[in-house]
Amino acid sequence: MADRVTVIGWDGSPLTRSAQAALDAATLVAGGSSQLRDLRLPPGAERMALGSVTLVARRIVDHRGTAVVVAEGDPGFFGVVRTLRKPEYGLELEVLPAVSSVAAAFARAGMAWDDAQVVSTHGRGLRRAANVCRAYPKVAVLTAPGAGPSELALMLRDVHRTFVICEALGSPDENITVLTSDRVPDHLWRDPNVVIVIGGGRPDPDAPSGWLAGRPLDFPGAERGWAAEAGAAEGPADDGADPRAELPAAVRALVLARIGPRSCDLHWDVGAGSGSLAVDAARAGAAVLAVDQDPDACARIDVSARRYGVHVRTVHGTAPAVLADLPEPDVVLVRGAADVLRACLGRRPERVVALPRTLEQVEAARRALADVGYSVDGALLDSSPLASLVGPPGRAGRSPAPVFVLWGDR
Repeated sequence: MADRVTVIGWDGSPLTRSAQAALDAATLVAGGSSQLRDLRLPPGAERMALGSVTLVARRIVDHRGTAVVVAEGDPGFFGVVRTLRKPEYGLELEVLPAVSSVAAAFARAGMAWDDAQVVSTHGRGLRRAANVCRAYPKVAVLTAPGAGPSELALMLRDVHRTFVICEALGSPDENITVLTSDRVPDHLWRDPNVVIVIGGGRPDPDAPSGWLAGRPLDFPGAERGWAAEAGAAEGPADDGADPRAELPAAVRALVLARIGPRSCDLHWDVGAGSGSLAVDAARAGAAVLAVDQDPDACARIDVSARRYGVHVRTVHGTAPAVLADLPEPDVVLVRGAADVLRACLGRRPERVVALPRTLEQVEAARRALADVGYSVDGALLDSSPLASLVGPPGRAGRSPAPVFVLWGDR
Protein backbone atom coordinates (compact mmCIF):
# COMPACT_ATOMS: atom_id res chain seq x y z
CA MET A 1 0.00 0.00 0.00
CA ALA A 2 1.15 3.54 -0.71
CA ASP A 3 3.03 5.12 2.18
CA ARG A 4 1.08 8.35 1.77
CA VAL A 5 -1.97 9.34 -0.28
CA THR A 6 -2.67 13.01 -1.01
CA VAL A 7 -5.77 14.18 -2.87
CA ILE A 8 -5.27 17.59 -4.49
CA GLY A 9 -8.10 19.70 -5.79
CA TRP A 10 -7.21 21.94 -8.72
CA ASP A 11 -9.26 24.81 -10.09
CA GLY A 12 -6.74 26.04 -12.67
CA SER A 13 -4.95 28.45 -10.35
CA PRO A 14 -1.34 27.86 -9.20
CA LEU A 15 -1.03 25.09 -6.64
CA THR A 16 -0.30 25.96 -3.05
CA ARG A 17 3.18 25.28 -1.73
CA SER A 18 2.02 22.20 0.20
CA ALA A 19 0.16 20.81 -2.82
CA GLN A 20 3.15 21.26 -5.13
CA ALA A 21 5.45 19.68 -2.54
CA ALA A 22 3.19 16.63 -2.34
CA LEU A 23 3.14 16.40 -6.13
CA ASP A 24 6.95 16.71 -6.38
CA ALA A 25 7.36 13.80 -3.95
CA ALA A 26 4.86 11.50 -5.70
CA THR A 27 5.80 8.18 -7.25
CA LEU A 28 2.27 7.65 -8.59
CA VAL A 29 0.06 10.47 -9.94
CA ALA A 30 -3.54 9.92 -11.01
CA GLY A 31 -5.51 12.71 -12.64
CA GLY A 32 -7.56 13.85 -15.59
CA SER A 33 -5.97 14.49 -18.94
CA SER A 34 -5.75 18.25 -18.37
CA GLN A 35 -4.17 17.83 -14.93
CA LEU A 36 -1.58 15.34 -16.19
CA ARG A 37 -0.81 17.64 -19.11
CA ASP A 38 -0.68 21.05 -17.41
CA LEU A 39 0.75 20.42 -13.93
CA ARG A 40 4.45 20.03 -13.16
CA LEU A 41 4.90 16.33 -12.40
CA PRO A 42 7.98 14.44 -11.18
CA PRO A 43 9.70 12.94 -14.24
CA GLY A 44 9.92 9.41 -12.86
CA ALA A 45 6.40 9.16 -11.42
CA GLU A 46 3.93 6.60 -12.72
CA ARG A 47 0.96 8.33 -14.36
CA MET A 48 -2.60 7.03 -14.34
CA ALA A 49 -5.67 8.49 -16.00
CA LEU A 50 -8.45 9.26 -13.54
CA GLY A 51 -11.21 7.51 -15.46
CA SER A 52 -12.40 4.93 -12.95
CA VAL A 53 -11.78 6.00 -9.36
CA THR A 54 -12.22 2.37 -8.30
CA LEU A 55 -9.33 1.26 -10.52
CA VAL A 56 -7.17 4.11 -9.21
CA ALA A 57 -7.94 3.09 -5.61
CA ARG A 58 -6.98 -0.53 -6.31
CA ARG A 59 -3.73 0.56 -7.95
CA ILE A 60 -2.88 2.76 -4.96
CA VAL A 61 -3.46 -0.19 -2.63
CA ASP A 62 -0.88 -2.20 -4.60
CA HIS A 63 1.59 0.69 -4.97
CA ARG A 64 4.71 1.05 -2.89
CA GLY A 65 5.56 4.71 -2.62
CA THR A 66 3.75 8.04 -2.41
CA ALA A 67 0.51 8.50 -4.35
CA VAL A 68 -1.21 11.72 -5.40
CA VAL A 69 -4.68 11.99 -6.92
CA VAL A 70 -5.47 15.29 -8.67
CA ALA A 71 -9.15 16.11 -9.18
CA GLU A 72 -11.17 19.15 -10.18
CA GLY A 73 -12.15 21.73 -7.59
CA ASP A 74 -13.13 20.31 -4.21
CA PRO A 75 -12.59 16.52 -4.38
CA GLY A 76 -14.74 16.04 -1.28
CA PHE A 77 -17.84 17.53 -2.93
CA PHE A 78 -19.36 14.97 -5.35
CA GLY A 79 -15.74 13.97 -5.92
CA VAL A 80 -13.20 11.19 -5.58
CA VAL A 81 -12.80 11.29 -1.80
CA ARG A 82 -15.94 9.23 -1.14
CA THR A 83 -14.69 6.30 -3.23
CA LEU A 84 -11.10 6.50 -1.99
CA ARG A 85 -12.32 6.43 1.64
CA LYS A 86 -14.25 3.17 1.24
CA PRO A 87 -13.29 0.74 4.03
CA GLU A 88 -12.17 -2.02 1.66
CA TYR A 89 -9.23 0.07 0.49
CA GLY A 90 -8.02 1.09 3.95
CA LEU A 91 -6.50 4.32 2.62
CA GLU A 92 -5.64 7.26 4.86
CA LEU A 93 -6.00 10.49 2.91
CA GLU A 94 -4.73 14.02 3.16
CA VAL A 95 -7.06 16.27 1.18
CA LEU A 96 -5.97 19.67 -0.17
CA PRO A 97 -9.09 21.15 -1.78
CA ALA A 98 -9.46 24.04 -4.21
CA VAL A 99 -12.56 26.14 -4.87
CA SER A 100 -15.38 23.83 -5.92
CA SER A 101 -16.70 24.15 -9.45
CA VAL A 102 -20.14 24.99 -8.04
CA ALA A 103 -18.78 27.86 -5.95
CA ALA A 104 -16.78 29.08 -8.94
CA ALA A 105 -19.84 28.92 -11.21
CA PHE A 106 -21.98 31.00 -8.87
CA ALA A 107 -19.10 33.44 -8.39
CA ARG A 108 -18.79 33.92 -12.15
CA ALA A 109 -22.55 34.49 -12.30
CA GLY A 110 -22.36 36.96 -9.39
CA MET A 111 -25.01 35.06 -7.42
CA ALA A 112 -25.35 33.79 -3.87
CA TRP A 113 -25.75 30.04 -3.65
CA ASP A 114 -26.55 29.18 -0.04
CA ASP A 115 -30.20 28.89 -1.19
CA ALA A 116 -29.42 26.66 -4.19
CA GLN A 117 -29.92 22.93 -4.67
CA VAL A 118 -26.89 21.06 -6.06
CA VAL A 119 -27.31 17.84 -8.06
CA SER A 120 -24.93 15.64 -10.00
CA THR A 121 -25.69 13.64 -13.14
CA HIS A 122 -22.52 11.52 -12.85
CA GLY A 123 -23.78 7.94 -12.79
CA ARG A 124 -27.14 9.07 -11.42
CA GLY A 125 -29.17 9.76 -14.55
CA LEU A 126 -30.42 13.04 -15.90
CA ARG A 127 -34.13 12.64 -15.22
CA ARG A 128 -33.92 13.10 -11.47
CA ALA A 129 -31.77 16.21 -11.91
CA ALA A 130 -34.42 17.60 -14.25
CA ASN A 131 -37.11 16.94 -11.62
CA VAL A 132 -35.15 18.97 -9.08
CA CYS A 133 -34.87 21.77 -11.64
CA ARG A 134 -38.66 21.69 -12.04
CA ALA A 135 -39.26 21.91 -8.30
CA TYR A 136 -36.72 24.51 -7.15
CA PRO A 137 -36.00 28.04 -8.37
CA LYS A 138 -32.19 27.78 -8.24
CA VAL A 139 -30.28 24.58 -9.01
CA ALA A 140 -26.64 23.87 -9.87
CA VAL A 141 -26.17 20.78 -12.03
CA LEU A 142 -22.81 19.02 -12.23
CA THR A 143 -23.08 17.55 -15.70
CA ALA A 144 -21.53 14.49 -17.31
CA PRO A 145 -20.89 13.36 -20.90
CA GLY A 146 -24.26 12.51 -22.41
CA ALA A 147 -26.03 14.31 -19.56
CA GLY A 148 -25.07 17.89 -20.27
CA PRO A 149 -26.76 21.25 -20.85
CA SER A 150 -28.51 20.28 -24.10
CA GLU A 151 -29.92 17.02 -22.73
CA LEU A 152 -31.09 18.78 -19.56
CA ALA A 153 -32.77 21.55 -21.56
CA LEU A 154 -34.59 19.00 -23.73
CA MET A 155 -35.95 17.29 -20.63
CA LEU A 156 -37.21 20.68 -19.41
CA ARG A 157 -38.68 21.71 -22.75
CA ASP A 158 -42.20 22.05 -21.29
CA VAL A 159 -41.13 24.68 -18.73
CA HIS A 160 -39.29 27.99 -19.04
CA ARG A 161 -35.91 28.21 -17.33
CA THR A 162 -32.79 30.32 -17.65
CA PHE A 163 -29.48 28.46 -17.98
CA VAL A 164 -26.12 29.86 -16.90
CA ILE A 165 -23.62 27.50 -18.53
CA CYS A 166 -20.07 27.63 -17.17
CA GLU A 167 -17.60 25.80 -19.40
CA ALA A 168 -14.02 24.82 -18.56
CA LEU A 169 -13.92 26.83 -15.32
CA GLY A 170 -10.43 27.88 -14.29
CA SER A 171 -8.88 27.14 -17.68
CA PRO A 172 -7.83 29.53 -20.47
CA ASP A 173 -10.91 28.33 -22.38
CA GLU A 174 -13.35 29.32 -19.62
CA ASN A 175 -16.64 30.63 -21.00
CA ILE A 176 -19.89 31.75 -19.34
CA THR A 177 -23.11 31.76 -21.38
CA VAL A 178 -26.62 32.81 -20.31
CA LEU A 179 -29.50 31.47 -22.42
CA THR A 180 -33.15 30.60 -22.09
CA SER A 181 -33.62 26.84 -21.96
CA ASP A 182 -35.25 26.63 -25.40
CA ARG A 183 -32.04 27.91 -27.05
CA VAL A 184 -29.57 25.69 -25.19
CA PRO A 185 -29.89 22.61 -27.48
CA ASP A 186 -28.86 24.76 -30.47
CA HIS A 187 -25.25 24.86 -29.21
CA LEU A 188 -22.39 22.46 -28.63
CA TRP A 189 -20.96 22.62 -25.11
CA ARG A 190 -17.49 21.72 -23.91
CA ASP A 191 -16.81 19.40 -20.99
CA PRO A 192 -16.42 19.88 -18.14
CA ASN A 193 -19.23 22.32 -17.41
CA VAL A 194 -21.56 23.34 -14.61
CA VAL A 195 -25.10 24.54 -15.31
CA ILE A 196 -27.02 26.91 -13.06
CA VAL A 197 -30.75 26.58 -13.73
CA ILE A 198 -32.94 29.50 -12.67
CA GLY A 199 -36.74 29.28 -12.73
CA GLY A 200 -39.72 31.38 -11.76
CA GLY A 201 -38.15 34.71 -12.63
CA ARG A 202 -35.04 36.30 -11.21
CA PRO A 203 -34.19 35.52 -7.57
CA ASP A 204 -35.42 38.19 -5.17
CA PRO A 205 -32.36 40.29 -4.16
CA ASP A 206 -34.22 41.48 -1.05
CA ALA A 207 -34.99 37.97 0.21
CA PRO A 208 -33.68 37.41 3.75
CA SER A 209 -30.63 35.25 4.23
CA GLY A 210 -31.36 31.69 5.23
CA TRP A 211 -29.81 29.61 7.99
CA LEU A 212 -29.60 26.18 6.32
CA ALA A 213 -27.87 25.60 3.00
CA GLY A 214 -30.28 24.68 0.23
CA ARG A 215 -33.10 26.53 2.01
CA PRO A 216 -35.68 23.79 2.43
CA LEU A 217 -39.22 24.68 1.48
CA ASP A 218 -40.31 24.46 5.13
CA PHE A 219 -38.22 27.47 6.11
CA PRO A 220 -38.86 29.39 9.36
CA GLY A 221 -41.98 31.47 8.99
CA ALA A 222 -43.62 29.03 6.58
CA GLU A 223 -46.85 27.36 7.62
CA ARG A 224 -46.09 24.30 9.69
CA GLY A 225 -47.23 20.82 8.69
CA TRP A 226 -49.01 19.19 5.77
CA ALA A 227 -52.70 18.92 5.01
CA ALA A 228 -53.84 22.02 6.86
CA GLU A 229 -57.55 22.56 7.29
CA ALA A 230 -59.20 24.05 4.20
CA GLY A 231 -58.87 27.82 4.16
CA ALA A 232 -60.65 30.57 2.36
CA ALA A 233 -58.72 29.98 -0.85
CA GLU A 234 -59.67 26.32 -1.01
CA GLY A 235 -63.23 26.55 0.23
CA PRO A 236 -64.95 24.22 2.70
CA ALA A 237 -64.96 20.47 2.41
CA ASP A 238 -68.14 19.07 0.96
CA ASP A 239 -69.86 15.73 1.07
CA GLY A 240 -67.65 14.18 -1.60
CA ALA A 241 -70.18 14.30 -4.45
CA ASP A 242 -67.57 15.98 -6.64
CA PRO A 243 -64.44 13.77 -6.91
CA ARG A 244 -62.33 16.92 -7.34
CA ALA A 245 -63.69 18.57 -4.19
CA GLU A 246 -61.55 19.40 -1.18
CA LEU A 247 -60.88 16.35 0.96
CA PRO A 248 -60.86 16.42 4.77
CA ALA A 249 -57.45 17.19 6.24
CA ALA A 250 -57.07 13.73 7.80
CA VAL A 251 -57.72 12.09 4.43
CA ARG A 252 -55.24 14.34 2.67
CA ALA A 253 -52.63 13.46 5.30
CA LEU A 254 -53.03 9.74 4.49
CA VAL A 255 -52.93 10.43 0.74
CA LEU A 256 -49.68 12.37 1.16
CA ALA A 257 -48.22 9.56 3.25
CA ARG A 258 -49.06 7.10 0.45
CA ILE A 259 -47.62 9.43 -2.21
CA GLY A 260 -44.40 9.90 -0.23
CA PRO A 261 -43.20 12.94 -2.23
CA ARG A 262 -39.43 13.24 -2.69
CA SER A 263 -37.15 15.85 -4.23
CA CYS A 264 -36.19 13.54 -7.11
CA ASP A 265 -39.79 12.72 -8.10
CA LEU A 266 -42.16 14.04 -10.74
CA HIS A 267 -45.69 13.88 -9.32
CA TRP A 268 -48.86 14.03 -11.40
CA ASP A 269 -52.05 15.22 -9.69
CA VAL A 270 -54.78 14.35 -12.20
CA GLY A 271 -58.09 16.08 -11.47
CA ALA A 272 -56.32 18.36 -9.02
CA GLY A 273 -59.36 20.43 -8.01
CA SER A 274 -58.36 22.89 -5.29
CA GLY A 275 -54.71 21.83 -5.65
CA SER A 276 -54.06 21.50 -1.92
CA LEU A 277 -52.49 18.05 -2.37
CA ALA A 278 -50.41 19.29 -5.30
CA VAL A 279 -49.10 22.19 -3.25
CA ASP A 280 -48.33 19.95 -0.28
CA ALA A 281 -46.36 17.57 -2.52
CA ALA A 282 -44.43 20.54 -3.90
CA ARG A 283 -43.71 21.77 -0.37
CA ALA A 284 -42.09 18.39 0.28
CA GLY A 285 -39.75 18.98 -2.67
CA ALA A 286 -41.38 17.03 -5.49
CA ALA A 287 -41.81 18.43 -8.98
CA VAL A 288 -45.58 18.63 -9.51
CA LEU A 289 -47.85 18.75 -12.54
CA ALA A 290 -51.44 19.55 -11.57
CA VAL A 291 -53.94 18.59 -14.30
CA ASP A 292 -57.51 19.88 -14.33
CA GLN A 293 -60.20 20.54 -16.91
CA ASP A 294 -61.43 23.67 -15.11
CA PRO A 295 -59.43 26.82 -15.95
CA ASP A 296 -60.60 28.48 -12.73
CA ALA A 297 -59.20 25.56 -10.73
CA CYS A 298 -55.85 25.94 -12.51
CA ALA A 299 -55.81 29.64 -11.66
CA ARG A 300 -56.54 28.93 -8.00
CA ILE A 301 -53.71 26.39 -7.89
CA ASP A 302 -51.33 28.98 -9.31
CA VAL A 303 -52.35 31.42 -6.57
CA SER A 304 -51.95 28.81 -3.84
CA ALA A 305 -48.51 27.76 -5.11
CA ARG A 306 -47.31 31.37 -5.08
CA ARG A 307 -48.64 31.77 -1.57
CA TYR A 308 -46.48 28.89 -0.35
CA GLY A 309 -43.49 29.80 -2.48
CA VAL A 310 -43.43 26.55 -4.47
CA HIS A 311 -43.45 25.63 -8.15
CA VAL A 312 -46.51 23.76 -9.42
CA ARG A 313 -47.04 23.55 -13.16
CA THR A 314 -50.75 23.60 -13.97
CA VAL A 315 -51.99 21.81 -17.09
CA HIS A 316 -55.45 22.76 -18.35
CA GLY A 317 -57.13 19.93 -20.22
CA THR A 318 -59.26 16.84 -20.03
CA ALA A 319 -57.70 13.52 -19.07
CA PRO A 320 -56.76 11.10 -20.46
CA ALA A 321 -56.09 12.96 -23.73
CA VAL A 322 -54.07 15.76 -22.09
CA LEU A 323 -51.71 13.26 -20.43
CA ALA A 324 -50.07 12.10 -23.65
CA ASP A 325 -47.55 14.94 -23.91
CA LEU A 326 -46.60 15.14 -20.23
CA PRO A 327 -43.15 13.97 -19.04
CA GLU A 328 -42.89 10.58 -17.35
CA PRO A 329 -44.19 10.52 -13.75
CA ASP A 330 -42.73 8.76 -10.72
CA VAL A 331 -45.95 8.88 -8.73
CA VAL A 332 -49.54 9.67 -9.74
CA LEU A 333 -52.57 10.79 -7.76
CA VAL A 334 -55.65 10.23 -9.88
CA ARG A 335 -59.30 11.10 -9.49
CA GLY A 336 -61.64 10.18 -12.27
CA ALA A 337 -62.93 7.38 -14.42
CA ALA A 338 -61.26 4.03 -15.07
CA ASP A 339 -59.95 5.12 -18.47
CA VAL A 340 -57.98 7.94 -16.77
CA LEU A 341 -56.46 5.49 -14.30
CA ARG A 342 -55.54 3.08 -17.10
CA ALA A 343 -53.88 5.89 -19.06
CA CYS A 344 -51.80 6.77 -16.00
CA LEU A 345 -50.84 3.14 -15.46
CA GLY A 346 -49.68 2.97 -19.06
CA ARG A 347 -46.86 5.38 -18.12
CA ARG A 348 -45.64 2.89 -15.47
CA PRO A 349 -45.19 5.18 -12.45
CA GLU A 350 -43.59 3.68 -9.37
CA ARG A 351 -46.68 4.37 -7.28
CA VAL A 352 -50.31 5.26 -7.99
CA VAL A 353 -52.83 6.61 -5.48
CA ALA A 354 -56.47 6.58 -6.59
CA LEU A 355 -59.55 8.14 -5.00
CA PRO A 356 -62.54 6.09 -6.20
CA ARG A 357 -66.00 7.24 -5.09
CA THR A 358 -67.99 3.99 -4.96
CA LEU A 359 -67.41 0.31 -4.23
CA GLU A 360 -67.81 -0.43 -7.94
CA GLN A 361 -65.06 2.08 -8.74
CA VAL A 362 -62.87 0.62 -6.00
CA GLU A 363 -63.14 -2.82 -7.55
CA ALA A 364 -62.49 -1.46 -11.06
CA ALA A 365 -59.43 0.43 -9.85
CA ARG A 366 -58.14 -2.58 -7.94
CA ARG A 367 -58.46 -4.78 -11.04
CA ALA A 368 -56.79 -2.18 -13.25
CA LEU A 369 -53.80 -1.97 -10.88
CA ALA A 370 -53.51 -5.73 -10.40
CA ASP A 371 -53.82 -6.48 -14.12
CA VAL A 372 -50.61 -4.58 -14.88
CA GLY A 373 -48.64 -6.03 -11.97
CA TYR A 374 -49.10 -3.49 -9.18
CA SER A 375 -49.47 -4.62 -5.58
CA VAL A 376 -52.66 -3.06 -4.21
CA ASP A 377 -53.85 -1.90 -0.82
CA GLY A 378 -56.30 0.69 0.42
CA ALA A 379 -58.46 2.09 3.17
CA LEU A 380 -61.89 3.57 3.78
CA LEU A 381 -61.52 6.71 5.89
CA ASP A 382 -64.32 8.20 7.93
CA SER A 383 -62.94 11.53 9.17
CA SER A 384 -65.15 13.61 11.43
CA PRO A 385 -63.91 16.98 12.79
CA LEU A 386 -64.21 17.27 16.54
CA ALA A 387 -66.54 20.26 16.18
CA SER A 388 -69.06 18.09 14.34
CA LEU A 389 -69.16 15.71 17.29
CA VAL A 390 -69.09 17.97 20.35
CA GLY A 391 -70.34 21.32 19.05
CA PRO A 392 -73.37 23.06 20.58
CA PRO A 393 -76.74 21.50 19.73
CA GLY A 394 -77.93 22.65 16.35
CA ARG A 395 -74.52 24.11 15.44
CA ALA A 396 -72.42 21.01 14.92
CA GLY A 397 -71.04 20.76 11.39
CA ARG A 398 -71.99 18.03 8.99
CA SER A 399 -69.47 15.21 8.85
CA PRO A 400 -68.03 14.50 5.41
CA ALA A 401 -68.79 11.22 3.70
CA PRO A 402 -66.27 8.37 4.06
CA VAL A 403 -63.53 8.40 1.44
CA PHE A 404 -61.90 5.46 -0.35
CA VAL A 405 -58.11 5.68 -0.79
CA LEU A 406 -56.45 3.02 -2.95
CA TRP A 407 -52.74 2.73 -3.67
CA GLY A 408 -50.59 0.50 -5.79
CA ASP A 409 -46.81 -0.06 -6.09
CA ARG A 410 -45.20 -1.21 -9.30
